[in-house]
Amino acid sequence: MLTTLPLFGAIPGGPEMLIILLVLVLLFGANKIPKLARSTGQAMGEFKKGREEVEDELKAMQDGEEEDDDEFVADSTDTTDTTDEAVETDAEKN
Repeated sequence: MLTTLPLFGAIPGGPEMLIILLVLVLLFGANKIPKLARSTGQAMGEFKKGREEVEDELKAMQDGEEEDDDEFVADSTDTTDTTDEAVETDAEKN
């Protein structure tokens, strides 16, 4: 029988969360917990903004590469046409 293991362990339930909150109150004190929660929320917001900026830059780079590929194809067909014209003019001279 195949059993799967959770990646990060079990998610704490009710009694575990109560113990975690009690430890936080003992470590930081009741006055500092709101400040800690506020700064954690601000840090998460900054992280989200940074992640979105990186995603936008990557998307813009991908769009730019697709446009560059289209220009490269257009340039290569133009070069082929001028080469054919040059060959025709050389053949006409002989």
